[in-house]
Order: sequence, then C-alpha cells, then structure tokens
Amino acid sequence: MSECNVNEHGVPQYPKGHTGRLLVALAAIEKLDRPTAASVAALTGLSKGKVDDYVRALNAELDMRIIKDGPEYRIESWGGLLKKAGVKKCLQVPLNGTIIEPG
Repeated sequence: MSECNVNEHGVPQYPKGHTGRLLVALAAIEKLDRPTAASVAALTGLSKGKVDDYVRALNAELDMRIIKDGPEYRIESWGGLLKKAGVKKCLQVPLNGTIIEPG
C-alpha cells in the first residue's frame, strides 16, 4: 500500500468520495483569514467548483452551520459532531494515520 499523497502545502489528497475532502475543506475555512472558494482550493488542492458542495454537505450531514457572506465562508457553529481541534489536524495528516490508495 502506498502512503497518502500530499500537495505542496502538505495537505493530504483524498480520493473522490472520501470524507477527508470534507474535513480538509472545513479545516481550511477555519484556518484562512479570507476563506473563499479560490483560497480553500489553493490551500487544499480541492476543486474550486466543489467547495460549495462540500460546505452544503458539512451543513446537512455533519450538523455544521457554515454561511457564505459574499465570497467568504464563515463558521457560525461547529454543531455537536465534530471537534475543532481534531478537524484542524486534517490539513497535515491523513485521518487516523490511514494509508490511502490513489483513486
């Protein structure tokens, strides 16, 4: 098995459909001073066009409340499922140290 690929910022690159994509998008929104679709994509390696989809999924499926104010995202509530400190780690290490096969 191969190790998870990372981009030039050290962010793990998860295959399509992997929950890690949601979590790195969320971690980027939390980290960036001006989290726009373009800045989230630049940091994470995710598609700029998919960031809104990831935010909708986070809101609908993971009890988050992320709003878009103009071009910028803002986290209003983390809900009851995710821990902020744990999500922040998703920008640097694969989830639970798992090895991801390229997809």
